[in-house]
Amino acid sequence: MTSPARLAAIERTTQETHIKLALYLDDPSKLELNTGLPFFDHMLHALACHGQFGLVVNATGDTHVDPHHLIEDTGIVLGDAFRQALPGYSAIQRAGCFRFPMDGTLADVALDLCGRPNLVWEATFGPHTIGGLDPNLFREFFKGWVDGARATLHVRLVSLDNDHHGVESIFKAFSRSLRQAVTPIALAAALSTKGCLDTH
Repeated sequence: MTSPARLAAIERTTQETHIKLALYLDDPSKLELNTGLPFFDHMLHALACHGQFGLVVNATGDTHVDPHHLIEDTGIVLGDAFRQALPGYSAIQRAGCFRFPMDGTLADVALDLCGRPNLVWEATFGPHTIGGLDPNLFREFFKGWVDGARATLHVRLVSLDNDHHGVESIFKAFSRSLRQAVTPIALAAALSTKGCLDTH
């Protein structure tokens, strides 16, 4: 018996952004990232690479005002894609955690695809931009992802040598945690004492 394809394609349009995104949980060969924000594309590439996901993102928005909306909305759509690719979060490990080092930086990430959106964020960055982006904006990406995925996510920077490493180590730890969480298991229902999760 062939397992169903674990993928999702979403198009979302608001007055602030237009995002087309496709997620392929089991086909990392698919990769296309066009947000108009090179450092953001770099982080999405790190996510796809270390999570071993296929990811196609074409996004535009009112970045002439501020990149905030585009970064946040991409997080929302990506989270929604995980939820759609994994109906009911059934037959997967559900939770994952990873600690990723980058030189003098260390990031801890733990997550649970549980149907309850919650973000705990313990990461503070300086006043300088990375590739023209305020690194503190990436909290909004992860808050968007949590809301779209209906998941619990804890992010903590244990040590920090520079903001670039800080953001990148968070994305890499996040992607490794996701790969653990979406690993299939021999259980038809959600891995829960309730037998189901509220993901709708």
